[in-house]
Amino acid sequence: MTLLQLATRNIKRNKRRSVLTVASLAFSFLLLTLMMTIWRTFYIDPWSMVSAEHIVCRHRVSLAVPLPTYYRDKIRTIPGVMDVIPLNLFDADYKGVTPDDFSKVGTDPNEYLNAYPEYQIAPEQVRAWKKDPAGAIAGSELAQEHRWKLGDRLTIQGGELPVQLELNLRGIFKSPFPVRAIYFNWAYVQSAAHYQKDQLYLIQADSPQSVSRISRTVDSMFHNAPEQTRTEAERGFFIGMIAMFGNVKAFILSISLAVLFTSLLVSGNTMAMSIRERTREVAMMRSLGFAPRLLQALFLGETITLAVCAWFLGTLAAYVLVFALVHARAAGPFAVLLKIPATTLAVSLPLVAFVGVVSAWIPAYRSSRINIVEGLRYVG
Repeated sequence: MTLLQLATRNIKRNKRRSVLTVASLAFSFLLLTLMMTIWRTFYIDPWSMVSAEHIVCRHRVSLAVPLPTYYRDKIRTIPGVMDVIPLNLFDADYKGVTPDDFSKVGTDPNEYLNAYPEYQIAPEQVRAWKKDPAGAIAGSELAQEHRWKLGDRLTIQGGELPVQLELNLRGIFKSPFPVRAIYFNWAYVQSAAHYQKDQLYLIQADSPQSVSRISRTVDSMFHNAPEQTRTEAERGFFIGMIAMFGNVKAFILSISLAVLFTSLLVSGNTMAMSIRERTREVAMMRSLGFAPRLLQALFLGETITLAVCAWFLGTLAAYVLVFALVHARAAGPFAVLLKIPATTLAVSLPLVAFVGVVSAWIPAYRSSRINIVEGLRYVG
């Protein structure tokens, strides 16, 4: 019998305990993978192909306070500014659908898609959207769900701005992540409601190096205006929104540390029980010439095997959970960005091996060096 076969047989010795241990560790590694994914999505990964060139300009006091429309033309005069795109979340109800079912966003068809080249849409649909003042485009998942097709008329009733819009669906786009929104020409609302305001502007810079300079220039330009601005990189804007929920970094870190500590306790307790039950067996192996280091390596191998099996199951469950979150109807603006890259797995696997080694080191060391005579007399 080889050492690998011996380690496998020892794991199968108490199948119920092994299964419960793997299940407990798998749940812990599921949480750890999920926390690492959230951390990477929020603070490391870019959110779009050109997100490093995006700048968000809003009212200095609050996002709920709009900006005058003429600010847009003034921002265009700043060197390095490619596009200034209005983004207005329109408070409206789609006929027969709950108001929170999807977002209705007013923008400029001539510039909006320049900021999101990852959206796949036919050129003729883009031209049709630009030509039609009442035109709109929708994400493919949303259109499929409501069975919309090109040319359909979408009637939405405004809330805060009591205007009814008759939108013509001119385009359906595909995105790397689900987009539950329709986009239409904001000038349509401004004309119908005699409203010359914008919620915020998405500024497209010519390069990431120009972002800081443009942000400072915009705020300086309106420093003495009645409506002062707060301009920052898109990532900083979204991280600020995330910070409204509290100290997310500390929350993620505390959960990750708790998961690692719990994993150490579960794995350590399992190995301590398993090794203690085999005290006489270990003494017998010592008497047959097995070196203490070889026995210690055998115990460590058992623990690492259990941990790796749990890591595999936990990672698989994490993929399923993230997929469900991204494609859920109620997915928020940040949930749709979640993804588990290979680098997350490359970090989590060494952590799993670390848990296996640390949790089994002390009981394996003590058992492998037990006195042979005392071990043979042990009754457990």
